[in-house]
Amino acid sequence: MKRRAQRTYRSLYPSIKDLTDRSGATVLLILFAPVLLLTAVLLGSGQRGEILFRQVRAGRHGHPFTLYKFKTMRDVRDRQGCPLPDKERITLLGRFLRASSIDELPQLINVIRGEMSLVGPRPLYVDYITLYTDRQALRMRVKPGITGLAQINGRNQTTWEKRLELDAQYVEALSFKQDVRILFLTLFAVFSFKNTHHGDAPTMPMFSGSPKGTEKLA
Repeated sequence: MKRRAQRTYRSLYPSIKDLTDRSGATVLLILFAPVLLLTAVLLGSGQRGEILFRQVRAGRHGHPFTLYKFKTMRDVRDRQGCPLPDKERITLLGRFLRASSIDELPQLINVIRGEMSLVGPRPLYVDYITLYTDRQALRMRVKPGITGLAQINGRNQTTWEKRLELDAQYVEALSFKQDVRILFLTLFAVFSFKNTHHGDAPTMPMFSGSPKGTEKLA
């Protein structure tokens, strides 16, 4: 009976999670409205009206969707027309928005639209799908999230293999209790302003696939 109840719970939880995600995102969008408005005004006055960063990412089962974030980098290029390195394009305001995770707040819209969850593996590039191992591909069984297990365990100060392994572990242990724990610990991660950079770079390097034999890391 206990195993049957657990299987029923795991089958029903995604539907329950979807409802609580959308309800929670709506409440958070209202609560953070002053922060969103102030950030939009500051970005609009300092970046020629460019406020939002839009990019296609992979959602559940690899379905593409448009991700929304506050814009934290300038569109500056070298003489050949190639974008300058991230650390040369990020603005002072952009550094603060990333460190405080305020740049992620527009993704509440993605949650309300049903494209993302409050908690789940972070949405990555569609091109990465063919590079995942079978275990890493487990991350696509659920909707991507604004925060996740990897974000409370190193954020950008970790390796791709460890990050994707944490995503797989999240999917395997999918539960309300785990989501609440991640949301609670996310507050500490955000207010610590730590691990937002990968070395000297403000973002993680591109994922190029895992070496053979790294199906699962301890």
